[in-house]
Amino acid sequence: MTTTTALVTGSTSGIGRATAELLAARGVHVVVSGRNAERGAAVVDGIRAAGGTADFVAADLRDASSARGLAAEALRIGGGRVDVLVNSAGIFPFGATADTTEEGFDEVFDINVKAPYFLVAALAPGMAERGTGAVVNVTTMVAEFGAAGMGLYGSTKAALVLLTKSWAAEFGPSGVRVNAVSPGPTRTEGTAAMGEALDQLAAAGPAGRPGTAEEVAEAIVFLATDAASFVHGAVLPVDGGRIAV
Repeated sequence: MTTTTALVTGSTSGIGRATAELLAARGVHVVVSGRNAERGAAVVDGIRAAGGTADFVAADLRDASSARGLAAEALRIGGGRVDVLVNSAGIFPFGATADTTEEGFDEVFDINVKAPYFLVAALAPGMAERGTGAVVNVTTMVAEFGAAGMGLYGSTKAALVLLTKSWAAEFGPSGVRVNAVSPGPTRTEGTAAMGEALDQLAAAGPAGRPGTAEEVAEAIVFLATDAASFVHGAVLPVDGGRIAV
């Protein structure tokens, strides 16, 4: 029986880490990736201690070359195949349009759009050749509505929403499912600095509270596995109802 191999970007913390841990608990060989080798080693050690299988590959995902290099290393670890790609890596700076530098603009689009694009370009064709595979992109609720100070971040994720649908059209007929999860306010290391502002943002939704990384990971893993075998091109909100209400 062939072991399923999953590459999860941005999996040294937050939603990515929770996803890597949950996939590993389901018997998937997980390639953990991020910029910080120390945190990556900690995630891998935790997965292995729990009886799972994982390896770490460092990647900053700031250009196409980095994405291709990560894909190549993941393929090597997976014995020539990667069955699941979770594009979780991302940065989310907030601020006024007039205060945005060109360098800052490029950085957000490079990590949030260019890296997923070239990872899919490197890995989805192999999935298509085998007739099976799954890609799950992590977007955001602010890709769906306008919010002051979130235009740059939201626009990158809106691009990822469209790419999700385009890739579903491109690779779906070959057996590759491409979907996305759209988190709302989620309590992670990355949002810790928001403090009570995160609670205030979440209070507007029916759930009335921020989500946890584990709650978002459950949705990602659902879309990554055969439980979602008839789901293509979907964007699943995991936001406590914040977009709907």
